[in-house]
Amino acid sequence: MLALLIDRIFGDPHWLWGYIPHPIVFFGQMISWFDTFSNRSDFSLKRRYLYGWLVIAALLGSAVGIGWLLTKIYCSCWPIVNLFLEAVTVSFFLTQKSLTDHVMTVCKALEEGGIEQGRSAVSMIVGRDTQMLDASGVCRAAIESLAENSSDGIIAPIFWYVISGLPGLLGYKMLNTADSMIGHKNERYAAFGFASARLDDIANYIPARLTGILIVLVSLFTNGNDAAKRAWRVMLYDAGHHHSPNSGWPESAFAGALNIRLSGPRYYGTKRLDEPFQNIEGKEPETFDIRRAVRLFESVMNNIAIFTLILYILYVSF
Repeated sequence: MLALLIDRIFGDPHWLWGYIPHPIVFFGQMISWFDTFSNRSDFSLKRRYLYGWLVIAALLGSAVGIGWLLTKIYCSCWPIVNLFLEAVTVSFFLTQKSLTDHVMTVCKALEEGGIEQGRSAVSMIVGRDTQMLDASGVCRAAIESLAENSSDGIIAPIFWYVISGLPGLLGYKMLNTADSMIGHKNERYAAFGFASARLDDIANYIPARLTGILIVLVSLFTNGNDAAKRAWRVMLYDAGHHHSPNSGWPESAFAGALNIRLSGPRYYGTKRLDEPFQNIEGKEPETFDIRRAVRLFESVMNNIAIFTLILYILYVSF
């Protein structure tokens, strides 16, 4: 709860990362080093596939080891200092404030600067080709990013921290970073990044579905009974149609709760991906719906914090 509060209020301390690299940047540097030396084009696909498993094992072992070492160091401090240091560390790996800031930047750019500025802003948070997006497409991309990252950037890290402390949290973030960098289905990474992509799918299996359920439950109180029923129905029907085994759950829940149409065909460079729509009967999203999505997201985060506080009080009491 304290980590969520720190991240909600302060977000990333950019002044600090001017002196030392952000942990995710450090993870990325490690991944890039292994990519350079273990994923050479003159290696056979079989060799690159094997190296992919060995590399992700080494990366996960390093991250878990760092988490274990930090835990030992923090536990040697006074309890209140231990609590503070661990909460601050956890907050570094959450993306609550930065996510809403980026999404609202898209909303304001579209409202104040028009379609070109909206496309430019949303290109900072999505990987698709944004130059072909209309206003609804820009809004759709922003809300999809918010939905997907509510799982990858917050619920999943919290889940793995609750399960196994800092070692689990750092291990998950290393895996998720590796998936975003090398877990692509292209000529360069299909073999080398296979292990990272599959392990990331496994690590996000429960958190993604948990995120979808949380969105449905919270929408009952924020958007009403009809919205919650629709979110549940759309999630159960459309989540499995998404190309990702996990991303469809929070996306479809958002689509149903807000009664908007998400996903659908998009371009990555010159390649068209014919993604089915989530909640095809919903309306085309507008900037107003980005604001609604952010409010729903913040309500989910608030309820997680309250639930965590209740669990902590019960734990201390008994």
